[in-house]
Amino acid sequence: MRVRGFGELEAVVMERVWDRDGVTTVREIFDELVADRDIAYTTVMSTMDNLHRKGWLEREKAGKAFRYWSTLTREEHSANLMRDAFDGGGRTDVVLAHFVDRMSDEESASLRAALQRLTAEDAG
Repeated sequence: MRVRGFGELEAVVMERVWDRDGVTTVREIFDELVADRDIAYTTVMSTMDNLHRKGWLEREKAGKAFRYWSTLTREEHSANLMRDAFDGGGRTDVVLAHFVDRMSDEESASLRAALQRLTAEDAG
């Protein structure tokens, strides 16, 4: 699985960090990953260090190790990907029309509710 902006292993690590919804360590992520794949602890450590250097993870020293957390929620990251798609996809109105046309009824209802909530917040 490759998520735009992340390499394959970075995407897997970020999914695990987001699933934890808070602070985590290399050891905790490694313990989850090693159950599903043959991977070295140092590979996970290097990947999380790379994600930190790229600005996707923050960290603080905890003894000899680091504690990591995401700088963006999964939803904020998804919204940024959508923004990138609008910016690079041609005419925004046409891109948006195609996007909305492919929504399920449930997704369409969620979009309408979000727009109503934002409109109410702007008015208030």
